[in-house]
Amino acid sequence: MPGQFSVALIEPEIPQNTGSIGRLCLATGSTLHLVKPLGFEISDRALKRAGLDYWQYLDVHVHESIDDFLGQIDPSKLVLFSKKAGKTIFDFEFQERQIFVFGRETSGLPDYFANRFAGQSVRIPMYDARVRSLNLATSVGIAVYQAIQKVSG
Repeated sequence: MPGQFSVALIEPEIPQNTGSIGRLCLATGSTLHLVKPLGFEISDRALKRAGLDYWQYLDVHVHESIDDFLGQIDPSKLVLFSKKAGKTIFDFEFQERQIFVFGRETSGLPDYFANRFAGQSVRIPMYDARVRSLNLATSVGIAVYQAIQKVSG
């Protein structure tokens, strides 16, 4: 199982979410991609202050921009998570080596990026219209473990 998925955070804003997602990636053997600009600093001092003593073991790649990220991965492997997608994670066929892409906590994925890969988008269903969105780290956890379950049978 380990190493079969990647998680990409496009312009993440909240360091605690990124820290939790990093921990999840390490626990599942997933790679983490961070696409700048970031809403926080990644330095030894900042990581130690956040208690992220496992960060050195994480397979993490920092990209200067979305274009830089796209130039270093296979875009056909992208799976965008958006509340606007028609297909849910329950109807989606997950495959090994996919890259799960999540947008900013406050605004989601940039429209031009989401529109470019609209056919590769899925959503996590929410059953109460009063809930606008799920926490980013929660969403990533749902996605990764749903994919592991579906791929492993």
